[in-house]
Amino acid sequence: MEVSSLPISASHRAKLISAGYISISSLSSISPAHLARDLGISENEATGILKVASQRGGPERTIPSHHSIVDGAQTAWDMLHEEESCRRITTSCADLDDILGGGISCKEVTEIGGVPGIGKTQLGIQLAINVQIPLEYGGLAGKAVYIDTEGSFMVERVQQVAEACIKDMQEYDSFLRKDLPARQVNLQANDFLANIYYFRICSYTEQIAVINYLEKFISEHKDIKVVIVDSITFHFRQDFDDMALRTRLLGGMALKLMKLAKKFTLAVILLNQVTTKYSGGSFQLTLALGDSWSHACTNRIILYWNGNGRYAHIDKSPSIRSASAPYAVTGRGIRNLASNCKRVKLM
Repeated sequence: MEVSSLPISASHRAKLISAGYISISSLSSISPAHLARDLGISENEATGILKVASQRGGPERTIPSHHSIVDGAQTAWDMLHEEESCRRITTSCADLDDILGGGISCKEVTEIGGVPGIGKTQLGIQLAINVQIPLEYGGLAGKAVYIDTEGSFMVERVQQVAEACIKDMQEYDSFLRKDLPARQVNLQANDFLANIYYFRICSYTEQIAVINYLEKFISEHKDIKVVIVDSITFHFRQDFDDMALRTRLLGGMALKLMKLAKKFTLAVILLNQVTTKYSGGSFQLTLALGDSWSHACTNRIILYWNGNGRYAHIDKSPSIRSASAPYAVTGRGIRNLASNCKRVKLM
């Protein structure tokens, strides 16, 4: 049970979440003095919060002996079958899809990072559109949640990419039905826009609150197949003197997002910024939020420049090998480099 359900003042709930106390169980072994210090409140107020939390948490339920204490155990064979049947979201770049095993995998958290201007937001928008490709065209027929922390989401650009996606589907259909009359794609760009749920975030407390709310939101909107956070970093690089608190908050968010990906069989995409790190006698570019954050995601993709060309490199993944592929950001969205012009598969 989460602290957001406690019958306490809104300011106390916000302070609890900001300090990293997400679940009621996280308050079970803390003293009033410690909580008062973390929240910047009096000990009497902290005592009251802990009393309410203990009452709401209630006594531990007795579990009958014939029931398993921990649910959800599965065999490795089941896991392999799930992995093989898991759908993927195309990036609209055949070369990038190839190194990803067909696209971005559902049930996993994928971090995509790179320098400004490399195309992170463009790739996020492309995935929010491509997740909606109908089943008959090899897509997931899903919807998207887009959490924008930087204000970089541009509706005009989304509409442009949606229109290009419709043209791609028409071309794909004509390619498959060479000797048959062409079918009309019964979708408009506005249909794609209507299936993207947008959240504008202006502080790290809002970001935590929205991510805590996502489980309820997705339960009520069953077709959501991708959650994009652009970027996970922005509000956590400002106003944080307590790095231990920041690590705890980020860890809590990562666990929530992993749970969402698995529970709802959806892809979670976390866009990340870069920072500098001193290593081997020199400063080098690395993804932001530190080494501990690098373990929070299933897959990590680094976008970088090679001369005038954009490249994507799989830096970490338990299921696909490390590899790099070129891609381009065009008027139609993410595509293959013009010099490497393959037909782009939808899936």
